[in-house]
Formats: sequence, structure tokens, C-alpha cells
Amino acid sequence: MPWPAGRPRILLFDVNETLTDMSPLAGRLEEVGLPGRLPAAWFAGVLRDGVALTLAGGHASSAAVAGDGLRALAADEAGATDAEQAAAHVLAALPESPLHSDVPGGVRALRAAGFRLATLTNGSADTTRAVLDRAGPNDCFDTQLDVTGPGRWKPARVAYVHALDATGVPAGAALLISVHPWDIDGAARVGLATAWLRLTARPYPATARPADLTVTALPDLAARVAAT
Repeated sequence: MPWPAGRPRILLFDVNETLTDMSPLAGRLEEVGLPGRLPAAWFAGVLRDGVALTLAGGHASSAAVAGDGLRALAADEAGATDAEQAAAHVLAALPESPLHSDVPGGVRALRAAGFRLATLTNGSADTTRAVLDRAGPNDCFDTQLDVTGPGRWKPARVAYVHALDATGVPAGAALLISVHPWDIDGAARVGLATAWLRLTARPYPATARPADLTVTALPDLAARVAAT
């Protein structure tokens, strides 16, 4: 596709669910007496509460918000471990999250095509670094970024501006890749090009700004953007 301002100079990746497979957290939840079906609902609650804090003018780390959610879930479940222990046990697994199987190859193909790569997460840059170090492709990334600096979660405008400032590129020269339509919408409103990584059958919401590009796997993205 022809990009609005030519070939992107940097690709910004969301992390949780975009690069990482969070389904193994089901086992961690079961180990503390919580239903294994809860990871998606728990993570959706983390996003809801973190973004709500941002809208209200507050801020808390992803780990703090996630811990609150886990303690609430443990309190609601009769057979759950002590709420503090349950939260600590599950959160300790986040740096061990696996990447989706196609991510290492896709990331290396994009780097080989000459693109600069960085991550931008509502979570922790340190956790991202640990995940990528363990899985191998950390050497493909210029940097790992989170929202600690701006003190506002994506999709707040300042979170994307922070990433642009940190990487030294204008909005029109950056491409955001995310599995989350709300993230695509937020980046598009700041002027970034966007690629929606569609990993499920769920349709893209009609109320969000559309992605410039939709792919179902990172190798597909590599093939398409490298051709620009």
C-alpha cells in the first residue's frame, strides 16, 4: 500500500496480546484456585481501569492495576488462595509470557528489511525486555517504551507523542502495530500509520478509525510493508 508519508521509518509494536500469548496465564490462575477461563476478562478489566484512571486525570502502573483486579477476583472465588498471594503468583508469570509463534520470524524479517523497531506498552518496558530477551528477538528492537514517562495510558494522545519523541520521528513516519482496535484508533488520531493484527474472528469496530492495513500474522506484515 502507499503510506501517507512514504515508507515508515519506525514500527511501534504494542506488546500484551499483540506480541505475547497470554493464554498460558490460565494455568497460573488455576494454581491459585481461580477459573482458567479468566485471563481475557481479567486483562480487559486491567485495560478498563487503567484507561479510566487516565481519563480521570490519575495514573497507576499496569502491575498495580492488574494486582487490584486479581485481588478482587480472588476475593470473589471461594476456593482461591489468599488474595495477596494469588496476585503475586500470577503477576510473577508476566515476564515469562511466550511470544506468539510467528513473532520472532516476523520481527527478524522486518528488521532485515531495514525498519527500526520499538515497543510501546501500557505495561512495563522492563517486562517487555525480559520477554524479548528470553525469546530471542530483543536485538531487533531499538528500544522498549512504556507509559511511565507521560503518566497516561494508551490511547491517550500523550502516550503516542512520548514514543515519537523518544524515537525521534514525526507521526507520519511511524507505523503502530496492535491487536487492539482502541490502540489503532488512538494512534491514528495522532497521525501515525496503523496496522491491525487480527488474531481472532472478531470484526473491527465500526466506531473506531480504521487501520491502514490489516494482517493476520507478522510475516504477512513483513511482506507487505517491505514492498513499499
